Amino acid sequence: MTTSTPRERLLEAAGELFHRDGVNIGVDALCKAAGVSKKSMYQLFRSKDELIAESLASRGPSYQALLHPGPEDERPARDRILTVFERQDELVAQGDFLGCPYVSTAVELKNPEHPGSVVARHFKQHLTDFFHRELVKAGAEDPGTLAIQLTMIFDGASARAVVRAQDLGGIGVLTAAALLDAAGVRSSELATQAG
Repeated sequence: MTTSTPRERLLEAAGELFHRDGVNIGVDALCKAAGVSKKSMYQLFRSKDELIAESLASRGPSYQALLHPGPEDERPARDRILTVFERQDELVAQGDFLGCPYVSTAVELKNPEHPGSVVARHFKQHLTDFFHRELVKAGAEDPGTLAIQLTMIFDGASARAVVRAQDLGGIGVLTAAALLDAAGVRSSELATQAG
């Protein structure tokens, strides 16, 4: 049985509490949830701001893995892009969806220079970069603009799911598909049928 370190417990507790309750949660509550003293917290992290940033960064790869198709997925770019929206639908349907952790944190912090905002921006850029790479593979005419539009659809769907407190019902998938259709980005099967 492996025992987590105080640092790991703090990062885990911070990730959960900041996303669920907001970044303004008190240090006392955070330390209590992690089972770590305040003194230990400040020995491990220079500030709460640093803890916010590092907790976001530590969760980034697993959050991305939930959404992005893996490198072994060799389907056409359109299908790989739509997978992100299908997985978003699945996350929302689980019933405990709190929105995109990066958008939530950046909106709450309101300071683009805050270390947490910098990390949030970095991981949101990963999503846009994923869309961009896939659109380039698909031969899209303006992959830069389309990638930003797809990211906006994703973020808008996340916000809608939180505000309405209900499933998305495929609206993100349908909206992204309509955008891809308008840009002429089709899967190979659709392109063959259209030709």
